[in-house]
Amino acid sequence: MTSTTRPPAARRARRAGLGRRRMVRQVPLRTHWLLLTALVLTLTTALLLQGYTQHMYGHAADGAAPAQGAAASVPEEVRTGGPVVDPSGDRPRTASPAAGTIALTFDDGPDPEWTPKILDVLRRHHVHATFFVVGTQVAAHPELARRIVAEGHQIGIHTFTHADLAAAPAWRRSLELREAQTVVAGATGVTTPLLRPPYSSENDALTDAGWEAVRQAGREGYLTVLTTLDSGDWRRPGTDRIVAAATPTGRDGQVVLMHDAGGDRSRTVAALDILLPRLQADGLRFATVSDAVGMADPVHPATTAEHWQGLALVGALDASSWIVGALGRLLWAAGAIGVLRAVILLLAARRHKRIRARGWGLPVTAPVSVIVPAYNESAGIEAAVRSLVASDHPVEVIVVDDGSTDGTADLVASLRLPRVRVIRQANAGKPAALNNGLAHARGELVVMVDGDTVLEPDAVRMIVQPFADRRVGAVSGNAKVVNRGGLLGRWQHIEYVVGFNLDRRLFDLAECMPTVPGAIGAFRRSALLRIGGVGEETLAEDTDLTMALCRQGWRVVYEERAKAWTEAPASLGALWRQRYRWCYGTLQAMWKHRGALAQRGQAGKLGRRGLLYLLVFQVLLPLLAPVVDVFALYGLVFLDPVRIIGLWGAFLVLQAAMGAYAFRLDGERLGPLWTLPLQQFVYRQLMYLVVIQSVFTALAGSRLRWQRMQRYGALQVPLPQQAAAGEPRSGR
Repeated sequence: MTSTTRPPAARRARRAGLGRRRMVRQVPLRTHWLLLTALVLTLTTALLLQGYTQHMYGHAADGAAPAQGAAASVPEEVRTGGPVVDPSGDRPRTASPAAGTIALTFDDGPDPEWTPKILDVLRRHHVHATFFVVGTQVAAHPELARRIVAEGHQIGIHTFTHADLAAAPAWRRSLELREAQTVVAGATGVTTPLLRPPYSSENDALTDAGWEAVRQAGREGYLTVLTTLDSGDWRRPGTDRIVAAATPTGRDGQVVLMHDAGGDRSRTVAALDILLPRLQADGLRFATVSDAVGMADPVHPATTAEHWQGLALVGALDASSWIVGALGRLLWAAGAIGVLRAVILLLAARRHKRIRARGWGLPVTAPVSVIVPAYNESAGIEAAVRSLVASDHPVEVIVVDDGSTDGTADLVASLRLPRVRVIRQANAGKPAALNNGLAHARGELVVMVDGDTVLEPDAVRMIVQPFADRRVGAVSGNAKVVNRGGLLGRWQHIEYVVGFNLDRRLFDLAECMPTVPGAIGAFRRSALLRIGGVGEETLAEDTDLTMALCRQGWRVVYEERAKAWTEAPASLGALWRQRYRWCYGTLQAMWKHRGALAQRGQAGKLGRRGLLYLLVFQVLLPLLAPVVDVFALYGLVFLDPVRIIGLWGAFLVLQAAMGAYAFRLDGERLGPLWTLPLQQFVYRQLMYLVVIQSVFTALAGSRLRWQRMQRYGALQVPLPQQAAAGEPRSGR
C-alpha cells in the first residue's frame, strides 16, 4: 500500500525542520585544528624541556670521575700549571691562588636545604666563596642564586644539567653552557665566565676529551676552574675526615672542592664550622677564585636582553615542571578511573546476564508497528524490509520515504509485500519521517529500524518482551556490524560488541540508558506521543528521544537477544562523518537535558549517572587522549621504556579480557580481537579527534548538518541457519 498523506503534525514538523535548516550556519572550522596543533606542540616542548633538564641530568658526584683516557693532547703547561685555565690564546695560560690563600668552591647547587645553611656558616665566619651552580637548580631555586650574589660570593656555572662535557658532542657542550649562562642571567642579573666542568678534578687528571671540552669552552669565552684539594665530602666520610682532607699541608694557595647539593650535606656544614676558624687562626686567607689568583672580578651585570631572556627561560622551565607534574597526576587519575570503569563494566555485565536470564514475565504477543525511515536507501532497503516481513512476531511495516531521489519508495512498492505500507513525503529529515510513521502506526508498541538494517527473525519478538514490565518505555536492541572485512570493519565490530554493548548493560542496571540506537529500538507509542514525538533539535534524535523518555519517568532497558545487522562505514572518511554527527548530536542532547542533573527519580538517575558517565568517558577522557599519546612517547624517550611498554601491555591485556568477555556474552567468535593492539594506533586516534572536532564545533556555536553514510548494499535477508549461528550476511 502506498500513501502520500501527511498529518498536520508531520506538516508542522516539516516546516519547522526546513525553517531551521535555513538558519543553520555552515562555518568552516579551521582555527580549532590550529589551536590543537599549538597545544600539542606546547605540550611536546614542555615535555622535551622537562625530559632534557630532569632525565638527562648527571647525578653522579663530581669526585666520582669517569674512567681516565689518553692525555697526549693536553699541553704540559696545563697539566703542571695552576687550576684556573684560559685556553683561548695561541698558548694556554694558567693561574694559581696566591700563597696562604684558599678559594673555597661549592658545586652542584643551589639546594633549598643545604645551600642556605652553608651560606649562614660562611656569613658567620666572614668568608666569601665561589659557587659553581647547575642551571636547572638555579631555575628551580632562583632566590638562592640571588642570595649567593647579594652576599658577595662569586658565581660560576657548572653546566645546565650537570653533563659530562668530555663525553658530550660539541653541540651539547655549547647548549649546556649557553642555557646555564642564560638562567644565571635571568635569576641573578649577572653573567659569569667562570666554568667548573662536572666530573673534573686536578689539572693532571685532564684527558684528551676533557681538554677538547675546555678548549671549546675557551673559544666561547669561559675560564675553566679546576681544583687542587678535594674535601671528599661527596663520599660522606664523616665530619673529621672532610676537615682533614680540606686542610692544606703547607702555605701554597689552594682551590678547595666542596658541595652544597647532591644529597645529605650535613657533614659539610659541620666541617665548615670547624675548618674555617681553624684555618683563619693559622693565618690563611679565604677568597673568591678571581681574588685568589689576583684577577679582576670577571662577573658582570647582564644586559637587559640577557636578563629578560633568562627570565623567560626560568619561566619556561617552571611552567614545564608544573605542566608535567599536573599531567602526571591527571593521567594517573585517568588511568585509575579507566581501570575502575573496566572492573565495573565486567561486574555489571555478569550481573546483567544473570538478571536477564529470569525473563520479563508473561510473553508479549501484541502486534508491533515497525517504522523504517528511508532516504536514498535503494541499496539495502529490500533486504531490510524482507527481514521485517520474515519476523516471527506479527508486524506491520511502515516505510517512510523522505524524498528519496534513487527510487527507494518505488522499489519497496514494487515488492508488493504483505503488511508493508509506503508513505512518501518531501525531504524533511529523519525525525520528521519517524513522526510521520508514528502518526500512521496502528500498534501501541513501535519498533524503529534504520533503512540499512536487517533484523533477525526473532528480533522484533525479543525486543518487545521487556514491555511486560509497565515501567519500561523503550528498549534498546543489539546492533551488530555486518561488513567485518578488513581492519576497519573488525575495529567497528569490536567497538559495537565491547564498547556499546557493555556500556548498555551497565546503563540498564543503573537505570540511566542514554541512547536507544536508531538501528533497532522499541517504544511505547503513547509514551512517545506524550513527549511530542521525535525531536528535531539535535542531530542525535535517538539519544534526544531516549533522554526525554527517561526524564518523563520511563525505564529504558537493553535486550541483547534482539539482534539487528547494520552496515558500518567502509572508509575512514565515512566513519569520520558518521561519528562526528553522533558525537556532536550527543553533546547537543546532553546540553538539552542538563536539567536532569537536578531532578529526582528516573530523570535524576539519567542526569547524575548517565550524563556524568557520558561527560567523563565520552568527552573528557577522549580530550585527554592526545596528551596520553605524547606522554607515552615522552616516557619511551626519557623514562624507563620497559616500564612504559609494560604499562601499555597491561592496558592491552585488560582490554583483551574485556573484549573476550563481551564477545562471549554476545556469542561472537574471538578471532577479530587480534586486531585490538593495532586499533590503538589508528582507530583510537580517529575517535578522539572526532570528539575534539565535535567539542570545538559546539563551543564555536556552529551547527552541523546531517551527514549521510554511503550504502554499499552489504546486507541480505537472514537465513534461519545463519541467524541461529550468529553469522553476518554480506553480499547482494
